[in-house]
Amino acid sequence: MLERTSKEVDRRGFLRLVGALTTATAIAGSVAACGGPSSTAAGSAAGGDAKGGNDGTIEAGISYALSTGFDPMTSSGATPVAANLHVFEGLVDLDPASRAPYAALATALPEQVDDTTWRARLRSGATFHDGSPVTAEDVVFSFTRILDPANSSLIVQFLPFLDTVTAVGADTVEFRLKYAFPLFATRISVVKVVPKKVVEADQKAFDAKPTGSGPYRVVEATRQDKIVFQRHDAYNGPRPAKAASMVWRLTSDPTARVSSLVSGRVRAIEDVPYVDVAGLKGKAVTESVESFGNLFLMFNFARKPFDDKRVRQALHYALDVEKIVTTAMYGNGIASTSYLQPSHPDYHQAATVYRHDPEKAKALLAEAGAGGLAVTLLTTNTGWVNDIAPLIKESWDAVGVKTTLDIGDSSGQYKKVDAGDFGVMAAPGDPSVFGNDVDLLLRWFYGAGVWTTKRFRWAGSPEDEQVRGLLDQAAGTADPAARTALWNQAIDLVAEQAVLYPVVHRKLPTAWNDQKLTGFKPLPTTGLSFLGVSAA
Repeated sequence: MLERTSKEVDRRGFLRLVGALTTATAIAGSVAACGGPSSTAAGSAAGGDAKGGNDGTIEAGISYALSTGFDPMTSSGATPVAANLHVFEGLVDLDPASRAPYAALATALPEQVDDTTWRARLRSGATFHDGSPVTAEDVVFSFTRILDPANSSLIVQFLPFLDTVTAVGADTVEFRLKYAFPLFATRISVVKVVPKKVVEADQKAFDAKPTGSGPYRVVEATRQDKIVFQRHDAYNGPRPAKAASMVWRLTSDPTARVSSLVSGRVRAIEDVPYVDVAGLKGKAVTESVESFGNLFLMFNFARKPFDDKRVRQALHYALDVEKIVTTAMYGNGIASTSYLQPSHPDYHQAATVYRHDPEKAKALLAEAGAGGLAVTLLTTNTGWVNDIAPLIKESWDAVGVKTTLDIGDSSGQYKKVDAGDFGVMAAPGDPSVFGNDVDLLLRWFYGAGVWTTKRFRWAGSPEDEQVRGLLDQAAGTADPAARTALWNQAIDLVAEQAVLYPVVHRKLPTAWNDQKLTGFKPLPTTGLSFLGVSAA
């Protein structure tokens, strides 16, 4: 759901992608491994200078530095993930704005041969940025490296159904599944195809200076400064570059980011500070997009009294979320009534909805024997989260929970989490950058992975096994109504248990100069997309 935002707000904030993940590769390390300091520049690629150099340059203001490398198998940083939309292709990709699937490197959406066999045929003439052809062997390599446990891929958790991937001829790939998975044709969009020879030659160099088959290639990447792209002239896919080049200015300071748009230095910015939304009226188009991106509460299930769901529920009921939305977010949020945001096509209101109810919160704490509870709330120092944290403390203090705030950099806070040195954390999360189906969104936090085992430590509990059982059962269900019913059961269960559960779903404000960009659309995820966008 898109809506034009004009309400004045007085807070600054930005959304961090899914926290700092320990499996990510640091860009600084990647650059050092390539023999450069903090910047890398690619040599000449196929096509030389950008075709039609008078097509202009798109400059954009991006919120985050390069926190991870570009390798799509491990990349988790908001900026490289957004960049990869332009650099890499999957067999199938999702439109960044609508989230609708389309054939990218494949000639069409994969064809189902039988219940557990699918095939996809490669687009003729597709080439990587180094001029080499994209082959079925490259596709097989791209999938098998993700499936290899030794590679600790972030993406493998989204592919539990996949058994083998083999080349059937020079341009066709066959997928054999462990069980029928009706969502296969769109789920494989999480896998981006990479050149086998380049990656095997030097994975660290590839991570710092990626080679894909997408419409743009990276020619320079400087951690705290910018990413420079040039058009891939040999690209023959469905989303060709409509500008000769792009320069993404990595501008974490929100005031500087807004100033760069107003001055005309850049043509679009992500993550408009709430304080500046009204002030940009008449100077730029500003829209807020409802998103899955949320602020969640995460409890350490291995630490008492947070192993008692009544305590977790009490702390949710105590929150005055409407005050958080109006005061800290100035309307750019929606109180969570489900694991999913209301605009999601499979939205289901959870059986348990945490309306502000201080008396119920006190009663649940008393039942659990947790009267006089004292907690330290761990939060990240993301701007909009900083604005919300004092209101969480205010709500909890009001029901007799003595609350201390521990605010710090995301990477440091997650080190505490991974060490088990926390009771409750408030943090932003948004796995929808990888996909939008319910199975994927639930598995990010509730599947068999780092969150359940190393973070909120729910793995092995009867409820954890029940949720994953429901997801596995739904994954093999062909009937859409039956599958949705199983997903809804899982949503009801995670809402009731509230071991990790959203407090508020955020709206993402984006601003751009519509006189200088044609075809631009704001996204329901972190980042910007210039696929199909031309510079006036």
